Amino acid sequence: MKLLLHETRVDWALAIFLALIAGYLDGYGFLVLGTYVSFMSGNTTITGLRSGQDNFHSALPSAIAIVFFVTGSFLGNLFAQSRLRHSHRLIFGVIAGLLATVAGLERHGLWNAPAEIALLSLAMGMMNPALSKVGAESVSLTFVTGTLNRIGGHLAAAAGREPLPEGQGPGDSHLARARIDASVWSGFLVGAGLSGMAGSHFRMWALLPPCVVMIALGLFSECATPSTEERLNLRSPGVRSVVR
Repeated sequence: MKLLLHETRVDWALAIFLALIAGYLDGYGFLVLGTYVSFMSGNTTITGLRSGQDNFHSALPSAIAIVFFVTGSFLGNLFAQSRLRHSHRLIFGVIAGLLATVAGLERHGLWNAPAEIALLSLAMGMMNPALSKVGAESVSLTFVTGTLNRIGGHLAAAAGREPLPEGQGPGDSHLARARIDASVWSGFLVGAGLSGMAGSHFRMWALLPPCVVMIALGLFSECATPSTEERLNLRSPGVRSVVR
């Protein structure tokens, strides 16, 4: 139980940190490129609205973001479900490479908005599958509508004293899960705020901090969604302490 609680706390901290990175990059995309790179609900609305106005040129950036976000989600889930022992490290490494590519385009004056939107949206699509749960609570790292919906649901259930299905112990409750979701949402909000500060004053270097962080996670992170092989191993007694 202590090991499980420790892993839950580490995953919780990682989820907040990744949500902060996602908020930072989404803010950067909106501020610098005029397009969300992780808020696909907004991009879907914009794509439909502009298309309905026969303004397909204006609809193109948000449509590009949607296509590449879905592609990134496909690749991220493909890696996460693979037999690779540390598939999440591969995901973080690829994301770091994509961010470095965009930063390089900015640094050398090869600014190309559609290409940067595509690469950043691809990176955001890949991030979510790397960590899909904190304990038994599903988390969304790169978009917050579902997170806010879960917060409201857990608060309503707590107010109505509804039992928690498949609770994970005495510390697990609707309020505890609402706190997890609220902290992830807060991380996204803080990241967007930091992006506003950095993008307004240090645009050329704005992508350097998230790139460095993703490189570090790719090299050293241990706690994230396990691969298929690890999930099978976790079902066998005595193996849990070995695979982490």
